[in-house]
Amino acid sequence: MQHAELSRLAREAPLRVLLVNAGEPDSLTWSGIVQPLRLAAKMVGPQRLIVDVRSPDKFAGDSQRHWHLVLLVADEAEAGLRPANMRLLAQRCRSAPCWGGVGAGVLWLAETGAFNGVRTALPWPLYPDAEVIAEQALLSPHLFEIDGPRLSCCGGGASIDFALNLVDMLFGATVQAQVKEVLCVDRVRGQEERQRVALQARFGVLQPKLTEAVTLMEANIEEPLSTDEIAQLAGVSRRQLERLFKQYLGSLPSRYYLELRLKRARQLLRDTNHSIVQVGLMCGFSSGSHFSTAFGALFGKTPREERQRKLAE
Repeated sequence: MQHAELSRLAREAPLRVLLVNAGEPDSLTWSGIVQPLRLAAKMVGPQRLIVDVRSPDKFAGDSQRHWHLVLLVADEAEAGLRPANMRLLAQRCRSAPCWGGVGAGVLWLAETGAFNGVRTALPWPLYPDAEVIAEQALLSPHLFEIDGPRLSCCGGGASIDFALNLVDMLFGATVQAQVKEVLCVDRVRGQEERQRVALQARFGVLQPKLTEAVTLMEANIEEPLSTDEIAQLAGVSRRQLERLFKQYLGSLPSRYYLELRLKRARQLLRDTNHSIVQVGLMCGFSSGSHFSTAFGALFGKTPREERQRKLAE
């Protein structure tokens, strides 16, 4: 998936990235985001990338410095340590062309309205604290989200995947591969991959029919069910099912299901040696042309181009 604002920023020289550390410096969330970006800066040089670090107080008080990308970072376990000047911090974040949060930083920014109306990756353990923002932000079950200029990541181990994806988007697969090698990272999870229990944590009790419908989709990738079949098996009408998906996932069941199958296909293209035809069949596409067209529409490249990129790494 192409991200226009990040692609534009990649042409800035040098690109200035600010990481605001609102938590402990030894947390996995913090080290996972800062170390890959610092390594990338070392590899491409200060003429292409500068990575700055600030505390919340120093960031809030520095209105003269300009950064292209700003991320507010804290581990999910530190959610109760909300900075006292969050409104000002959110305002300062918004002044950057691209900005967002990682871990508890996502929750704090969302509480100020910063993620209203956009896809937002919130750490699933913080969902019980998100009742106030759930109606405004489009909470996503994914590891991270990039929706226009706003970025969010659930933190923890996903911080490493998020940072490495940013390196790829900004400086290309070669630089990402070099950083991966230094960090001994074999596989980078993409934006489409989900927090393991996020959907259940968010909808399990309040929306069991929605959870059941998505579970049915995930269990029937190779031989997809129709929307009517899913509705019947979940015990709701088709219209009720469509309303649930629209309200809570911002999509129609058919579209959500298609994207689920295509994301699985991309994972197989990256992580296995199955042929492109085999991958298409394994993800419910009986027509190679339909598979290629749908894949290109979602990811901006053909299945063959995705496979060639894997081979080039």
